[in-house]
Amino acid sequence: MPEGHTVHRLAREHLATFGGAHLAVDSPQGRFAAGAGRLDGRALAGAQAHGKHLFLGFADDGDARPDAWLHVHLGLYGKWTFGVGEPPEPRGAVRVRLASDDAWAELRGPTACEVLTPDDVAHVRARLGADPLRRDADPAGAGDRVRRSRAPVGALLMQQEVVAGVGNVYRAEALFRQRLDPWSPGRALTSEGWDALWADLVVLLKDGVRRGRIVTTLPEDRDRRSGTVRRDDAHYVYKRTGLPCRVCGTPVVSEPMVGRTLYRCPACQAA
Repeated sequence: MPEGHTVHRLAREHLATFGGAHLAVDSPQGRFAAGAGRLDGRALAGAQAHGKHLFLGFADDGDARPDAWLHVHLGLYGKWTFGVGEPPEPRGAVRVRLASDDAWAELRGPTACEVLTPDDVAHVRARLGADPLRRDADPAGAGDRVRRSRAPVGALLMQQEVVAGVGNVYRAEALFRQRLDPWSPGRALTSEGWDALWADLVVLLKDGVRRGRIVTTLPEDRDRRSGTVRRDDAHYVYKRTGLPCRVCGTPVVSEPMVGRTLYRCPACQAA
């Protein structure tokens, strides 16, 4: 599932491609025909992300305050495709298609695709936790929830109502970088420990937006220290089961945690 940096990049790409333009909106698949009809011919007047949720704002004019929002959650299989010129004949199950005079975007396979009012958007966002990529994030509130909980900190980071936008990769990598045991209860985390973890999440997700991919390793910890970061050099523990820890050499382990695979170094992240 795409993590928060991907969705924030999508918000920026929609604004860069369509911002202010009146769009033709349709649903070649047909499942979103009613929603597309409510947006067709209107202008893209805003775009934002909160965690893994994308919100595209529509109004009668590109400079007006949006009064209708296209809400998309990609889930496991959703994907946006962008292009220039005339949109091609739709292939596959295209849930929604946006088209301006010179560009287009198609959405396939989302978990959620719906038109919301501004009040609806506020309701969705109220259920989400602090997003490290948003200026209005409340890290102190998220930290309070974590530090009051008996649940493992590794599980709490994956709860979108606590921290929005963090998925399995950022969870594993941030906990390793902070040398935190994923199985330790949230209540065992100090306020200083939470502040450091949050600050690192901000750094990592911002870097993900900039790069368009997740890279968490420092140059000195990579097998190849110059040039483009190779895929097998990008992470400390994620999907490195059995390989030596880049810091101490202990084999990385993987184990289930709340239905997902957790990766950690048993030495660097000892309780």
